[in-house]
Amino acid sequence: MKFNKLIAPIIITAILVVYLGTYIWGWSKVPLPPIPRLLGLLIPLGLMGVSVFVLVERIKEVRSGEEDDLSKY
Repeated sequence: MKFNKLIAPIIITAILVVYLGTYIWGWSKVPLPPIPRLLGLLIPLGLMGVSVFVLVERIKEVRSGEEDDLSKY
């Protein structure tokens, strides 16, 4: 069943997004000048976006049947 291969990536991505969201929330409460605050918010947002993008790519891989990329080499 293909859904079994998607459970771990979905859970890991959800945990990472919650963790980074908590980090962003905490970072927004720290009194800092605008530039460090902006960097402290943009970097985790970028990581969240990349992790969701990688999850979408993994879902496409599993649906197309290319679960094992190492077998090509």
